[in-house]
Amino acid sequence: MPTELHPFSPFLPEVARILFLGSFPPQEKRWSMEFYYPNWTNDFWRAMGLLFYGDREWFAVVGERRFDVEKVKAFCREQRLALYDTACEVRRLQDNASDKFLEVVTPTDIPALLERIPLCNALVTTGQKATDVIVETFGCAQPPMGGCTPLQIGTRTLSFWRMPSTSRAYPLPLEKKAEAYRALFV
Repeated sequence: MPTELHPFSPFLPEVARILFLGSFPPQEKRWSMEFYYPNWTNDFWRAMGLLFYGDREWFAVVGERRFDVEKVKAFCREQRLALYDTACEVRRLQDNASDKFLEVVTPTDIPALLERIPLCNALVTTGQKATDVIVETFGCAQPPMGGCTPLQIGTRTLSFWRMPSTSRAYPLPLEKKAEAYRALFV
């Protein structure tokens, strides 16, 4: 089976304080924008809209099935959020976006990402596959869902947060997902 390389560059504003790590983007045919969490049916940007603006459709382009990528990027810069994924090369075992059928061929060099964002003090996984990669890579404890544990990477100690997946396949209402993410911003 062929492998896929990550289609996006890491989004790493120098002043980022939180690094969000998913597993890997869905296939391009599922994108509604060329940026992280691009699948129109993924609730990540809806959860952020609900948390910060009280509007689940804050990042949506009115009348279209896509997110406003410039609005999303401006929000991330303003909130000091960095984004990438725990895999930079994968093999899809089925023709879908499910993490269950993703084989990580090359995990991301997380320490190299962190060198580029020296103010980052929190690493956040947005699903089980991403959490598993971090736990396997660093030999650390898995945080409880919606909670965190300390994570030592080199000389830095970060808060390692495990958040619920924002995939619609994850059986939790959007409002409850958004509430879980609120802990990151208090």
